[in-house]
Amino acid sequence: MIVANSSPKADPVPAGTYAARCFSMVHLGTRTENILGVDKELNKVRIGWELPTELKVFKEENGEQPYSVSKEFTLSMHEKANLRKFLESWRGKGFTDDEAKALDITALLGKPCMLSVIHKTTKQGNTYAEISSVSALPKGMTCPDLINPITEFTFTPFDQETFNKLPDWLKDKIKSSKEYREIRDNSKDEDEPPF
Repeated sequence: MIVANSSPKADPVPAGTYAARCFSMVHLGTRTENILGVDKELNKVRIGWELPTELKVFKEENGEQPYSVSKEFTLSMHEKANLRKFLESWRGKGFTDDEAKALDITALLGKPCMLSVIHKTTKQGNTYAEISSVSALPKGMTCPDLINPITEFTFTPFDQETFNKLPDWLKDKIKSSKEYREIRDNSKDEDEPPF
């Protein structure tokens, strides 16, 4: 899995608007973050999209592969939550409260959309790609099939094989979560820990 904004040294997705398919959903777990001087526990998910029309050779041995880009969200469908606003933009209409409560976001895996990608610069001067907006595909437009396999990671059940395939920087984020620590602590007495 190539994640274009995974590190400042990565070759970022060129800025533009693209047909994309959701191919990755990684539950990062609950972490404490400081927001405006207040520590809050936030349950996070990272959703990734493949840009099947934008191919590049990242490693010679793999040949051409699609660029991908991802975005981290707090796992909340509250009416003011960024995830809900993003998904409403994707589907082109709002959610009722009942729809929002019943939504299983893993149903988005494999689904097409249009993504707008912009470039931003870190304080160190490195350029990275960021998703600025999402919408449904325009009528009559199609998006090529996925090239990468779908990646879905969650803590229940903990899938060691999927976890092992994730990039190290993403595994480190997961390891800092409350859920991961609980799995690790609960497995100390078992023969095979889940990491």
